[in-house]
Amino acid sequence: MLKSLRALERPVIAAVLAAALASSCADVAPAGSAGSPTQPSSAPTAEPKPRPTPTPHPSATPRPVVRPPAAAPVTRTFPAKLPNGKPPLFVVVSFDGAGDLVLWSHWRTVAKRANARMTFFLSGPYLYPQTRRTDYRPPYQRPGASDIGWAEPDKAVKRAAVLRRAIAEGHEIGTHANGHFCGKGGIQRWSAPQWRAEFAAFDRMVRTGPALAAGRPLAAPFDPATVKGMRTPCLEGDRAAYRQVMRQRGMTYDASEPGFISWPRKRDGVWDFPLQSVELAGTGRSTLTMDYNLWYAQSNGRDAPVAHAPRLKAQVLATYRQALARSRAGSNPPLFLGNHFNRWNNSVYSDALTTFVEQTCTEPDVRCVTNAELVAWLARNGTPKG
Repeated sequence: MLKSLRALERPVIAAVLAAALASSCADVAPAGSAGSPTQPSSAPTAEPKPRPTPTPHPSATPRPVVRPPAAAPVTRTFPAKLPNGKPPLFVVVSFDGAGDLVLWSHWRTVAKRANARMTFFLSGPYLYPQTRRTDYRPPYQRPGASDIGWAEPDKAVKRAAVLRRAIAEGHEIGTHANGHFCGKGGIQRWSAPQWRAEFAAFDRMVRTGPALAAGRPLAAPFDPATVKGMRTPCLEGDRAAYRQVMRQRGMTYDASEPGFISWPRKRDGVWDFPLQSVELAGTGRSTLTMDYNLWYAQSNGRDAPVAHAPRLKAQVLATYRQALARSRAGSNPPLFLGNHFNRWNNSVYSDALTTFVEQTCTEPDVRCVTNAELVAWLARNGTPKG
């Protein structure tokens, strides 16, 4: 069964996905060469002469320290059981990358209309200016390498503001790591110490990127130490290695591994929240509940003619509804839906998910929640049977 699930990952071909992500999200596209890193000088420096301490101006007042918000707010609670005796049917909508400012506005508006909360897995380079790219030194890559590009300064600053507003609205920010290195030579080879360095690089990009982009002091959009979950690029990586580091950082869930519609369990000490294997409506073929897998299943990862968009959207919507019905036929296990900030296939997947969220999240038995909210519910109520 694991072999069949890994086959579902094959549509995530590194070159195809990286090119699609770079074209749809990056401010500064990946360059052919990241240039040479700057090294600290090894020559000794002269001891500076002491200077008198300046007397503060009597009118000067210290600026208040702005404390970044936690990345995974949990402000709602949900009942252990509904009147029908079942747990709530949790629908978790999440996004990888979280770069496009127009789509940030769209999804926050959709969530507000549907009383939904969502999880956004942020890629570090979307907050970090291209001019400082060689600060990042990923394993097996040149300094400054990134398959998704880097941020333009003005957009990095705007994203930081949007992230703060999204958190204030109850949404969760997770991590999608940094350079998005898939396939041969990518993250599958990384050890636990290399993942530890990758998380540290993400922390630095979040804490310092907006200020570097602005050229002035600017508070981080959130505290990266409070991030609770990750989805790895292309769903790859040595699970035991990176989950070891996640546990050490106090993270609680991994949203990277393919799975099935069932109540989640812990693996390697963290909750395993899978992208689920479902039938592509009307075909008898399986795919994952992720937009790029649906794109590949429908049109081999290529944009179909615009005239086909209504039919393709209807098929995706029917796929989601079938999955929801399958959950309801059992013990209401959660439904995990993954998307990117994209307009692939003439926006079929964003449009289908928008319709599904608006129609489904207000149904009496459904609760559209973040991954962090689901973790909190499981901690209070345990894992239901079935």
